[in-house]
Amino acid sequence: MCNKKQNAVYLSAPVNAIIEGLYREKTTIGEIRKKGDFGLGTFNRLDGEMIMLDGEVFRMKADGKAYPVNDSEQTPFACVTHFKPDTLDEFSEQADEDLFSLVARSIPSDNMLYAVRVEGAFRYVKTRSVPPQDDYRPLIEVAREQPEFEYENMKGTMVGFYTPDFLKEVNVPGLHLHFLSADHSCGGHLLACTPDSITIGIQHVPQLIMGLPMTLDFLTTEFERNTAKDLDEVER
Repeated sequence: MCNKKQNAVYLSAPVNAIIEGLYREKTTIGEIRKKGDFGLGTFNRLDGEMIMLDGEVFRMKADGKAYPVNDSEQTPFACVTHFKPDTLDEFSEQADEDLFSLVARSIPSDNMLYAVRVEGAFRYVKTRSVPPQDDYRPLIEVAREQPEFEYENMKGTMVGFYTPDFLKEVNVPGLHLHFLSADHSCGGHLLACTPDSITIGIQHVPQLIMGLPMTLDFLTTEFERNTAKDLDEVER
């Protein structure tokens, strides 16, 4: 059982379940909030991108807008932790370097899990979200039709995780970030970003705790898709 004070990443389900198109589980947001105060994920029917920031949960829907979420909502995939950064690095007026490469320079080892929070001003942000889906449609097909949104001169927060490549069957490998604007009005899954003046908080997380869904779909699905290959297209 995940202790509230434990420095661990909690996965409600392995990511390969939604890669295969299993978009419904009975895990509630209320249950997820007991596991952490910081994280990301999605909602049943793949209805929007999830961001958990300081214990509050928001849904970024396919219209690009953010909406508060109550504890009764359900999720097929969430990744959360109790965020307490080990390091805080400030960067000002980064002219040409994109956010992904900047965060990569702040990570000391590629073989550790990290929670990553980036806060500040951004000159350019590109996000996406997806509309509700029926089960069994592979995620890669859904992502090819995703609405995308571009913003300039935005303030807000990026929430996410760095996951080492050897965990690619259970979580999104590499850097996975969701964006929420400072006024909590918009956001989504981050596709590209040029930062301006930001602070990067990094927390190393030495433990991973994962739930395995007890649904008929999960118990009988043959996981045949190439998770890493699909995610490389879906997440980037």
